[in-house]
Amino acid sequence: MDRDANHTVAVIGAGAMGRGIIQLFAQSGHTVKFFDASEAAVAAAHAFVSDMLHSKVDKGRMSQTDVDQAIANLVPCEALGDIADCNIVVEAVLEDLEVKQSLFAQLEGVVSSSAILASNTSSLLVTEIAAHCQHPERVAGLHFFNPVPAMRLVEIISAVRTADATVEKLRTLIDTTTHRAVLAQDQPGFLVNHAGRGLYTEGLRILEEQAASHDDIDRLMREAAGFRMGPFELLDLTGLDVSSKVMQSIYDQFQQEPRFRPSSLIPPRVAAGLFGRKTNEGWYQYGPDAQALGGQDKRSLPSLTANNRIWIDPTADRYNELIELVVQAGATAEQTADNATLLLLQPWGIDVSQACADLKLDARLCVALDPLPTLNQRRTLMLSPITSIQARDDALALLSNGDAPVTVINDSPGFVVQRIVATIVNIGTNIAQRGIASPDDIDDAVRIGLGYPHGPLSLGDSIGPKKVMAILEGLQRVTGDPRYRPSQWLRRRALLGESLLTPETSRH
Repeated sequence: MDRDANHTVAVIGAGAMGRGIIQLFAQSGHTVKFFDASEAAVAAAHAFVSDMLHSKVDKGRMSQTDVDQAIANLVPCEALGDIADCNIVVEAVLEDLEVKQSLFAQLEGVVSSSAILASNTSSLLVTEIAAHCQHPERVAGLHFFNPVPAMRLVEIISAVRTADATVEKLRTLIDTTTHRAVLAQDQPGFLVNHAGRGLYTEGLRILEEQAASHDDIDRLMREAAGFRMGPFELLDLTGLDVSSKVMQSIYDQFQQEPRFRPSSLIPPRVAAGLFGRKTNEGWYQYGPDAQALGGQDKRSLPSLTANNRIWIDPTADRYNELIELVVQAGATAEQTADNATLLLLQPWGIDVSQACADLKLDARLCVALDPLPTLNQRRTLMLSPITSIQARDDALALLSNGDAPVTVINDSPGFVVQRIVATIVNIGTNIAQRGIASPDDIDDAVRIGLGYPHGPLSLGDSIGPKKVMAILEGLQRVTGDPRYRPSQWLRRRALLGESLLTPETSRH
């Protein structure tokens, strides 16, 4: 397919997703024929896309000449047969397997045998959609994200019988647009929805264990991990009614893989109608009287005791920085734990209780500081079940001495940030190990499609694969839960000192 050619693309379905796809191809220079079972939907789509294109002139994003040409590229159709000359058809109808199978059977009788049939499905296996087609080799997934013009990512899904030539033609088509095409195999959740399981499921797991409140978890993921939103803000945004079905579907399709296990917290909230923004009530309240999301946690900060004696675990990653904080605070840095009034630890992947048992320390004096974020980011202090109020307050006074705010959590192996980030990395590396997508496509898909600050493999590299392994192995050791077993991709590259982006050597 010539990159510079003006192709004729058909879009079937003129709802929200269909409209976005129509606009993208029209403004990219392609003639777009579009059809919907509802004539009113076709007319509404034409008006909507035209308005959206005109608004680009007002915003200085397109010239009037380019907009006029894009609108001229729009060809509304009255009958399905009107798309007979199209060489690529993109289906964006109801997310129902029987509906899509029936449509694809009709399309095979309308377009030529060389035309490509692509589905915008987000949750169905493309192989199932193509199962009754006479030419399944020309069927693939072309999964856009809403809103299509703004979300500059497209997943090209290769079903079991999809020909390589079909994938290449679709990739060449997407290359003519502003969007990044990533290739993925036909597996549950494809690439983005698969990779996105870690943030939600681990955030919910931490809340289940009462290690931290939902707003503290969100605050830590924003201010310590650098994410735009925490898991509970995202669940409110996407709608818990929708997210709960996706979680359960992916868990079931992967044969109850522990990494994707849904939370028991979800069904009661769905039954109560706490869907999030769409109902003005979810994990947070919305509407005119609601408090702003992500406000600072309100805590009156204590003062250090007069003769505060602090011992810092000499194996702590930020030992020198912490010693400096102790000196600046006017406290005494103890060389041994024997005479200290506060014992400060920095464990990876385990909780304070386990660290105290391993080091034979008095848990009443122990507080842990998450070593993963820098000291310039929000700091996490973790208490054992019997940490004294005095030790807690002394640690707060020490770590609140500066611009970085502090969040206090209950005992949790891997704190909050370590747990969630390691889970994200582990799922991303397992996607690579399964050959669902290439390392670069995994990273780009997650960064663009989910808005994470880094793709999972780059995120793991920034921490260090060996550190990620330590977190997961600690979690598995403390909890006994197989959801934390490290992927083989991660394990091997950690052992070899290689980047997680390092691809496998070809066997051929």
